[in-house]
Amino acid sequence: MSYSKRSWAGLFGAAVGIATALFVSHGQAAPTEFRDLRVEVVGHGRPVVMIPGLNSAASAWTETCAALQPGVQCHIVQLPGFAGAPAVAADNFQLAMRDRLLAYLDDRKLDKPVVMGHSLGGSLALQMAAEKPGRIERLVIVDALPFLAGLRGMTPEAARGMAGGMRQQMLAATPAQWEAGTRQGAGGMSRTPAHTERVIAWGLASDRATTAQAMSELWGEDLRPLLPRITASTLVLGAWAAYEPMGATLESTKKIFETQYAGLNGARVAMSQRGHHFLMWDDADWLVGEVKGFLAAAQ
Repeated sequence: MSYSKRSWAGLFGAAVGIATALFVSHGQAAPTEFRDLRVEVVGHGRPVVMIPGLNSAASAWTETCAALQPGVQCHIVQLPGFAGAPAVAADNFQLAMRDRLLAYLDDRKLDKPVVMGHSLGGSLALQMAAEKPGRIERLVIVDALPFLAGLRGMTPEAARGMAGGMRQQMLAATPAQWEAGTRQGAGGMSRTPAHTERVIAWGLASDRATTAQAMSELWGEDLRPLLPRITASTLVLGAWAAYEPMGATLESTKKIFETQYAGLNGARVAMSQRGHHFLMWDDADWLVGEVKGFLAAAQ
C-alpha cells in the first residue's frame, strides 16, 4: 500500500510503537545541564551512557541502572523536547543530539565508555560510534534497527519521500488527531497496561515539532552504510512477541535484525523470548543479564 493511502494515525502508531520509552518516576538528584541535554549521574565505576527513545524521559533507564550496580556509573540522558523537557530547534534532530552527546563524553572525560540506547537512543548510539570510531568501547542497542523503513520493504529513496510526508501530516494534525495517534501508537509496546498509560502520558507531554522531526528521521534515514565504520563491540537486543499476531516468529525477526546489522563487524544479536518493545521493563532480568555478561566479556 502506498504512503498516500495510509492514515496518519496508522503511520504514527507504527512509528511510536518502535520508538517510545516508558515513564518511571524516581527520586534521584536533579540532573546536570549540558548543551540542552539533562544528564543524571548515578553510581561509581565504569561509565555507561544511557540514551532513551522517542518521547522518553531519562527515568526509562532508572531501574536498569540500579540493577547494574555496583561498579557502573550511569550517565542517564534526557533528550530535549520529550516528556515535557524543553525543546530546541534543529534542522536534523539526530545529528544535533549525536554531536551534543559526543561533546558530553569529551567534557566529562569519559574514556571509552559504554553507550546503551533504546530505539531512537539506539540510532543515536550507532551514529555516535560511526562518527568517532574508537571513542566508544561498547554499544548496547535495545530494539532498534539501522533502517526502519526496511521493515516495509522500502528503498532508501522511497523512505525519504515517505518520511517527509509523515512529518507534514503530523504537524498538521488537530489536537484530537494527535491524541488519537498517540493512544494508538501505545498499543502493543508493553505487556503491562499500566506502562501503556505511561507511554500515552509521555507522548502527550512531548513537543510535537520535536516528535515529528525525530520520527521522520527514524523512518527516512538508512544508517546501514555507517555500520562498517563502527569499531565498538556491539550487543543488539531485540523484541518480536508484539508482532506474533501478524505472523512474526522469534526466528524470522532475529533474521531481520541479523540482516540489517550484517555490516557491523562482530555484532551479536539476542532476542527476548516474550518481551515487547520496552525490554527494560517487559524482560528486565533477561536484559540485565545479557548486559552484565556483555560488559564482563573480554574484547
